[in-house]
Amino acid sequence: MPQRPGPFETWDEVVSFALSLPETELSTSYGRPAVKVRGKAFVYPGREEGSFAVAAPIGEKELLMETEPDTFWETAHYRGWPAVLVRYGSPSRERIETLIDRAWWDRASKAQRSARGAERP
Repeated sequence: MPQRPGPFETWDEVVSFALSLPETELSTSYGRPAVKVRGKAFVYPGREEGSFAVAAPIGEKELLMETEPDTFWETAHYRGWPAVLVRYGSPSRERIETLIDRAWWDRASKAQRSARGAERP
C-alpha cells in the first residue's frame, strides 16, 4: 500500500500540490507568489512566518480555526478576510488538501468544475 505524503513543510510542497489541480498556474498577487485558477489566487505564502494562506469562505474559516486551532489560525491582517492561515508541519495533510481543493473549486469556472466530474470537495 502506498504511503500518504507527510505534512506540508515548505511553500514549494504547497505549490506542488496546488499546481496538481486542473488549469492552475504559479503567478503573483499583490507582488507575492500565488497559485491561481482563471486568474484568481487561492493559495498564497502568507504574511506570517511558518504559515501559508488559503482562500476560504468566512464561515468555513471560522469552523477550521475553532476545530483545529493548532493548524488553522489568523492574525489581525486576515480578520474579516476570506482566507485562513495554515501552519507548516501540521499533521492534518488530508484536511489541508481538501481546503486547497475547495479553494480551487470556488474559483474555477462552471466548465472546469464540470470537467472535474465531482461536487465540491
